[in-house]
Amino acid sequence: MFIDTARVFIKSGKGGDGAISFRREKYVPLGGPDGGDGGKGGNVIFVVDTGITTLLDFKYKRKFVAQDGQNGGTSKCYGKDGEDLIVKVPLGTLIKDSESGKIMCDLSHKDDTYVVARGGKGGKGNFKFATPTRQAPKYAEPGMPGEERFINLELKLLADVGLLGFPNVGKSTFISTVTKARPKIANYHFTTLKPNLGVVKVEGIEPFVIADIPGIIEGAAEGVGLGLEFLRHIERTRILVHIVDISGVEGRDPVEDFVKINEELKKYNVKLWDRPQIVVANKTDMLYDDDVFENFKKKVNEMGYDKVFKMSAATHEGVEAVVKEAARMLKEIPITGLEINPEDMYVPEEKRFTYEISVEPFNDGEESYNIYNVTGSFVDRLLSAVNVNEPDSLRYFHKVLNNKGVFKDLREMGIKDGDVVRVNDFEFEYVL
Repeated sequence: MFIDTARVFIKSGKGGDGAISFRREKYVPLGGPDGGDGGKGGNVIFVVDTGITTLLDFKYKRKFVAQDGQNGGTSKCYGKDGEDLIVKVPLGTLIKDSESGKIMCDLSHKDDTYVVARGGKGGKGNFKFATPTRQAPKYAEPGMPGEERFINLELKLLADVGLLGFPNVGKSTFISTVTKARPKIANYHFTTLKPNLGVVKVEGIEPFVIADIPGIIEGAAEGVGLGLEFLRHIERTRILVHIVDISGVEGRDPVEDFVKINEELKKYNVKLWDRPQIVVANKTDMLYDDDVFENFKKKVNEMGYDKVFKMSAATHEGVEAVVKEAARMLKEIPITGLEINPEDMYVPEEKRFTYEISVEPFNDGEESYNIYNVTGSFVDRLLSAVNVNEPDSLRYFHKVLNNKGVFKDLREMGIKDGDVVRVNDFEFEYVL
């Protein structure tokens, strides 16, 4: 079974809580605080495994959660860090944020790794909050929560050459002839229901990888047939071998078929339309008039395609010439990965935790004031890391809000004494 897309839930480990502890030892009546820090939560890390060729495993397991960090202990003992969760994916996997659709990472090299979710930071124990003026702090910092999100995995096959063409034009026969791949071959449309990869090894040329991409028909870019399922696999190829049925036994016009396929490429991604193509007129063993090929070649040349070959995949006539031309072109074309539009790149790590402020007036007839709602991932994580019922911890909360510029933004928005600041379910009155 070939699976090339998946949607999974990932969650990194929560940081361990800092400990509240005081040294208790004979003859040491005022030992002071000795609560240790909590351990860091485990990361969720995706790594490339060249032994995997599909995303089938993600059909059966859709939730990946890393280990939490341990809580801090007494005697300044630190909690153990949570173990990282290693998730193996095939080479050529694209990771996207499910909510925004932004690309997080393109794992297109053999040793690529990517931290999809970072573990929460461990909380500080009360030992870390001791100062000359605050010698016995009775609070510690909770561990930060881990990151969690849904992500989309998308597999784009890595091949040097991609085979194009309408169903039943002989793509599978060609790839079975030049490689050891054994795709299903039959005389009906959509025989091939999954991409087939093969390595071409011919004496005198450098080996290269070729992919039979099924399902490309008229309307494929809009999702007709199997088009959208497999058009993505062409994106990584360096050249395209466009196979056309020249025999006309199905009553199709080869020139019209050639134009339609290229139009689908252009609609899906204009860069694919510009990719170098070798045009192959297949099934020439069934031709009764050589003028048919010459007329086809002339019209294709007029469109700007000068590499046009005559071939019969069934009898192997002309196959070697096509393979050698592909190998020659590959030597001249640099190896490039997936070209990602900068606008599609994922939000940088430093901008991932932000906040927004909105204002709503309040008036019950007796008093009126404004309520400033501060929302966003930054304040969510901050609020989860403090105990607002403990005075020293609350002062730390206000200090962070001030250092991060939240109070500055509130003042610029016109906040006044007596207005209310609401952070999730926690509210406090603003005082200049």
